[in-house]
Amino acid sequence: MARLGRWGPPVLVLLLLLLVWELAVRVADADPILLPGPVRVVDSLWSFRDQAVRHLVPTLLETVVGLAVSIAFGIGVAIVLDRVAVLRRAIEPLLVASQTIPIVAVAPLLVLWFGFGLAPKVVVVVLVTFFPVAVSLLDGFRSAAPEATDLLRSYAARESQTFRLLRWPVAMPSLFTGLRVAVVYGVIGAVFGEYVGATEGLGIWMQLSQNSFRTDLVFAAVLLSAVVSLALYALVSIAERALVPWSPRVRGATTPAPGGGS
Repeated sequence: MARLGRWGPPVLVLLLLLLVWELAVRVADADPILLPGPVRVVDSLWSFRDQAVRHLVPTLLETVVGLAVSIAFGIGVAIVLDRVAVLRRAIEPLLVASQTIPIVAVAPLLVLWFGFGLAPKVVVVVLVTFFPVAVSLLDGFRSAAPEATDLLRSYAARESQTFRLLRWPVAMPSLFTGLRVAVVYGVIGAVFGEYVGATEGLGIWMQLSQNSFRTDLVFAAVLLSAVVSLALYALVSIAERALVPWSPRVRGATTPAPGGGS
C-alpha cells in the first residue's frame, strides 16, 4: 500500500497525459510527421526493435562507463578536498566554474582530440555527472556533527578512524542524492555526445530518423532514453536501500503509515 501510494499518482498522471495526447492526435487528425500519437510511437518501436537494440547498446555502454569513471573520480576528489582544507578552498570554486562551460562548445573538440570512438562520449558523460557526485559528497562530509567528531577524538580516535566511522557513513546519503542526479544526466550526456560524433547510438538514431522524417522513431529513441534513465535511477535507489539503510530517504520509505498494521 505504501508503494502504491507513492507510485500510483505519478503513474496515473502519466497515463492521463498519454491518453490526452492520443485523443488530441486522433481528433485533430494530426500529420504523423509533425506529431505521432503514443500508440504509433510504441508500434514503430516494436517494428524497428532490431535497430532500437543496435543503437541502445552503445548508448548504454557509454553511460555506464562514463558514470563509473565519474563516480570513482568524484569520490576521490571529494575525499581529498575534504581532508585538505587548502585544496578545498582553492579547487571548489573551480568545480563550480567548470559547470558554466557549455558542453555544446567542448564536445566537438573532444571528437577532434579522441576521434569517433567510445572515449569522447565517456568524457562528455563525466563532464556532466562529475559535479553532482563530488559536490553532494562534500556537502555530506560537512554534515557530520562537530559533537560526534569531538566525542571520537576524546577516545583518541585517529583521523582515519573518524573518517571511516563517522564522516563517510554520514556522507553516504548525500552521495546517493548526487548519484540519482548523475545517472539522469549521464544518459543525456551520452546522447548529446553521439549527436556531435558517432556512428551508432540513440543520438545517431534520432538524427537519422529526423532526416528521414520519421518523427515516430525520434519519439521512440526519446522513449528508450527515458526508460534507461529510469532504470538507472531505480538501480541507484535499490543500491541505497541495500547499502545505506540509515538514509533518511530509505527510512522514510520503510516507515509504516500511521494506523497501519504491526
